[in-house]
Amino acid sequence: MKIKNLIELIGFRSKPRQYRYAVKEFKTGFDKPVRYAQWLHPRETAKTLTAEMVTAYQEFLNEGDFCIDIGAHTGDSTLPMALAVGTKGCVLALEPNPYVYHVLEKNARLNPEQTHIKTLMAAATPEEQFIEFEYSDSGFCNGGRHENISSLKHGHSYKLSVFGINLSNELNNDFAAWLNRLKFIKVDAEGFDLYILQSIADILKTYKPYIKAEVFKNTDEKYREDLFSFLSDTGYKIYRVTEEPVRHDNQEMHLADMNQWKHFDIICLPEEK
Repeated sequence: MKIKNLIELIGFRSKPRQYRYAVKEFKTGFDKPVRYAQWLHPRETAKTLTAEMVTAYQEFLNEGDFCIDIGAHTGDSTLPMALAVGTKGCVLALEPNPYVYHVLEKNARLNPEQTHIKTLMAAATPEEQFIEFEYSDSGFCNGGRHENISSLKHGHSYKLSVFGINLSNELNNDFAAWLNRLKFIKVDAEGFDLYILQSIADILKTYKPYIKAEVFKNTDEKYREDLFSFLSDTGYKIYRVTEEPVRHDNQEMHLADMNQWKHFDIICLPEEK
């Protein structure tokens, strides 16, 4: 852990700070340039949007499909997914952090002739509740729910109470008309991915969407084994992502492979597809 993180953990933290956004344009092969709101947080990596990113998602998605982005942040994954499914499709983007949600919501509105994006300022949790997330800085840029991970290990000292929803209930109640078109779920939750996926197990078993998830660097061997076992038992084959956003190894991963790399993403394909 860095000395700065240790100092923050013992209580010497900066006051919360908020940051605006700047709208950029990208040419991605569509009739009109695609607009994207770049968050101006100093720790936020500048995002780009390319035709190749959209094409990569189109290997899994067709026009009119339904996708879910859990831990959407600014929408840098939401937007290429939305371009892949078009205005006849829909992407539901969840982001519980109010310090970045205004950027996501702006990106949901910027390209109405090319995308259809719905946003929820909420985390996906086993039940409806307020839950504590931890972040790396006073502007709440990087973070999430570090379940069963020591603060001395993850080093995120800025705590934020966020609202969580049972996503399965939300989908069945408010997005039922879309569920038969559910094709892709992306989860990026800094070690909380397993618990999110477990909370929507009924959705996964019924609709068998493709899943992209993160294997967070600070998760232990048991967590990784539990994640693999859950996905395997739910009927998925697991592959390591080798190139963003979704390019993957041809060789299927096995349980022992989950500890070969410190931090990586996985793409999970339902066995019958």
